[in-house]
Amino acid sequence: MIKGNMVIGQSGGPTAAINASLAGVIKEALDSKFEGKILGMVNGIEGLLKEKFTDLGETFSGEGNLEKLIHTPSAYLGSCRYKMPKPDKDSSVYDKVFEIFEKHNIRYFFYIGGNDSMDTVYRLSEYAKTKDYEIYIMGIPKTIDNDLAMTDHCPGYGSAAKFVATAVKEMHRDTNVYDLESVLIVEVMGRNAGWLTAASALAKDDTCSSPDLIYLPEVPFSMEKFISDVKKCLAEKKVVLVAISEGIKDENGIYVCESTASGAVDNFGHKYLSGSGKVLENAVREKIGVKARAVELNVFQRCASHLQSKTDVEEALANGGAAFREALSGTTGKMMGYVRCGDYEIKFEAMDISKIANEEKMVPAEYINSEGNGVTDEFIKYARPLIIGESYPVYENGMPCHLILSK
Repeated sequence: MIKGNMVIGQSGGPTAAINASLAGVIKEALDSKFEGKILGMVNGIEGLLKEKFTDLGETFSGEGNLEKLIHTPSAYLGSCRYKMPKPDKDSSVYDKVFEIFEKHNIRYFFYIGGNDSMDTVYRLSEYAKTKDYEIYIMGIPKTIDNDLAMTDHCPGYGSAAKFVATAVKEMHRDTNVYDLESVLIVEVMGRNAGWLTAASALAKDDTCSSPDLIYLPEVPFSMEKFISDVKKCLAEKKVVLVAISEGIKDENGIYVCESTASGAVDNFGHKYLSGSGKVLENAVREKIGVKARAVELNVFQRCASHLQSKTDVEEALANGGAAFREALSGTTGKMMGYVRCGDYEIKFEAMDISKIANEEKMVPAEYINSEGNGVTDEFIKYARPLIIGESYPVYENGMPCHLILSK
């Protein structure tokens, strides 16, 4: 172990468990009596470049704050969507980062995030090899999309899956109140990978037959087949509930929502997706002539900390601690991922970041039914353990308590 300070950041879209990962790193550092400062970068790598730090060791040295942090949704440290340039095109950003590392004697760097955040970890790890400066850089996974390569699943996915399945089950109750034909379309987050939409199938049990149809980005979407599928369902029941990914697209790769989308893109060149459900709602009303409604779950699916999965939270907390121990043992350029053993047991493993950055893990074919409008029992077996257990926040005056960073 080299003496120095550590810094932790959060990046990308937040989740209901991202702060549990942060708490895991902080707790392990405090329990190990880490001698350096435990710094947090405010707003990720953007904050680091502006030297916006907060002293996490000071904030969490007392009682109670870590527990509150675990149950606080979104990113406690703030987030960003900053794309690191390629070093061979512009190395000035990297030089500045390492100047800041040296200035503050930062020797351990932890970044909690998804695909683009792991790209940042990879680029910094590679650039560190060109510098005469000893630093250990670790990625900690986070994404409700569950699309990071190599790891069995991602922190945040279990809680989001639990929310989506719960919402679908509750909407099933609501839509079956009236004795009339209707179609409810639930739009779930998921640009290229349909893991979260697939989780809607976890709502099914002896009291809930929904969702009746599920459409994922992994399967080319056909409007004609969709209308045919809905008609078949309506022939058997009056109320049909459909779950779709926001990123469903046709065989030519054109997003269903592009007719209503703004065309705007984020810093990474990703199109803003919204409106697929509305397109299908209008199609049902026009081509079938029954009552139709689209519901977009939007940010609710990633910030519902009142419905955290206990499994998700406990794993995220433990994974953060494992990442800290790995870095102190001299590991760098890795992401702390999950490995599933047996029926359901998870161990943590430092995985090569070069094999994770800029890769997307799609829902495999064996998890999708032959019709392309549902999921298989194999998916249910994979996903069910991830939503098990409840992890409740502390409540005051009828409302959950959240921990807020003073800026």
